[in-house]
Amino acid sequence: MIFYYSGCGNSRFVAKSIAETFGDELVFIPQADREGKTDYALEPGERLGFVFPIYSWRPPQLVLDFVERLRLTGAPSYTYMVVTYGDDAGMTEQVMAEALDRLGLKLDGAFGLTMPNTYVNMSFMNTDSPEVAQRKIDESKQRLVGVKQAIVERKCVSEVNRGVAPRLKTFVIGKGFNQWVSDKKYYSTDACVSCGKCVEVCPLQNISLENGRPRWNGHCTHCEACYHYCPQNAVQFGKVTRGKGQYYFHES
Repeated sequence: MIFYYSGCGNSRFVAKSIAETFGDELVFIPQADREGKTDYALEPGERLGFVFPIYSWRPPQLVLDFVERLRLTGAPSYTYMVVTYGDDAGMTEQVMAEALDRLGLKLDGAFGLTMPNTYVNMSFMNTDSPEVAQRKIDESKQRLVGVKQAIVERKCVSEVNRGVAPRLKTFVIGKGFNQWVSDKKYYSTDACVSCGKCVEVCPLQNISLENGRPRWNGHCTHCEACYHYCPQNAVQFGKVTRGKGQYYFHES
């Protein structure tokens, strides 16, 4: 069984690829939350995976909240996480291991994949160039082969890039990020054509159309899906996203 979360598609691609290889059940965390599903049964010998992107050097808060509510019947034979990030993950592995420990689970394998940057809501952050983005995708696809093999072999390994000053990033900056996140600065420009793509792609179903324009309803994680998927680049966040690039994982 694999529990996963994704906004712009990087982690969705990884989760689907692993699930298709092993024939594992995929559970999309936001959908499980909407349906109030917290109880799951594991088959004898079944592996348990968590796949998600890094948000400010931490697991997304919705992932941690889901793990806290999770109730499992049966013990997994191997528990792992695969995270996607633009550069590094900070102390995400420790945070996730502690969350799982409260469930009586041990994080056996931790894997990281470098994928194209998606976060653009700060002035100094932007998407990668198309060339860099494609290189990251190609390299991660190759690395994913080894990750799958390690999962098959149930290897107890830590293969996540923590980066520089990981504790500062995760326990100071990351915690501050969760308190700062808000959708109040999102808006649509006159380029909006009322296509509803932003409504469709929002994993939390946080957006509705009012008079043909998107309205954000206060339940946002800054996954950036609304910004990146907009075909007119009409979704903006204050002034900081003006002129920046767009990216989402194109599944082929």
